[in-house]
Amino acid sequence: MSAAGPPQGARPPGRVRRAATLGGEPSTRTRTMAPGTIAVWTLLLLGGIVMVMPFVYMLAASFKFNHEIYELSLLPREATLDNYRRLFERSGFPRWFGNSLLIATVTTASVLFFDSLVGYTLAKFRFRGRYLVFIAILSTLMIPTEMLVLPWYSMARSFGWLDTYWGVAFPGLMTGFGTFLMKQFFEGVPDDLLDAGRLDGLNEFQVWWQVALPLVTPALSALAIFTFLGNWTAFLWPLIAITDRNLYTLPVGLASFSGEFQTEWEMVMTGASVATIPTILVFLLLQRYIIRGISLAGLKA
Repeated sequence: MSAAGPPQGARPPGRVRRAATLGGEPSTRTRTMAPGTIAVWTLLLLGGIVMVMPFVYMLAASFKFNHEIYELSLLPREATLDNYRRLFERSGFPRWFGNSLLIATVTTASVLFFDSLVGYTLAKFRFRGRYLVFIAILSTLMIPTEMLVLPWYSMARSFGWLDTYWGVAFPGLMTGFGTFLMKQFFEGVPDDLLDAGRLDGLNEFQVWWQVALPLVTPALSALAIFTFLGNWTAFLWPLIAITDRNLYTLPVGLASFSGEFQTEWEMVMTGASVATIPTILVFLLLQRYIIRGISLAGLKA
């Protein structure tokens, strides 16, 4: 007689031990790592609270009356929307908001187009003086912005660009950092894909636009976030290039609140709260492409 096998539906002993290790009781290694994991998550939580608290205080202060603004309590005793009503009805805030949105959008689009095009050219074409051009572009990163204000002002005054949108936007239409970033990413694009596009009858501009550019979407997303935030929060150059109040950008307009409303800091907090909305939206729309790029880079490594 043959030996009786295991009951129907029973798991083999090896599988039972494996299941107990993977899905049953935690292993010794998992138990020893738990305190460290808890400590890491605790530190991250505390760091997140410290970073978010200024924004929470700013948002809460925008709902306070003037006599409550200096109190240490976080939540207002009597919330009000009068600050937002005054912001949009009795000041030039809507116009300043539109000016900043226009300038930041135009400069971001220009940087994405020209920096990616120059970066592709430096990465995929071989010509005399290529490294010299790249070094010259990198050298612009070593010059502080404060040293460039005077040449920008002289140039804007010579061409009649002061008190114009173009006068505020032209210094940021191309950046050395964007060119460097795009060049590094384009160097990772396989040449075989580009050659396949050329064999299909695409010209060089079409190869860049249809083949190479979609492969560096994470870099474009990161560059778009950096460029938009940089131009949205720019203060020094718009303050120098603009004297017309109707052409103020948002940071310059918010700075004028201290003179217009004197000690009414609740208006400053209200304007700053509204000013953060576009930056949050841009980050939420583009963060998934950056995360995807980091994941693909990790898998490739």
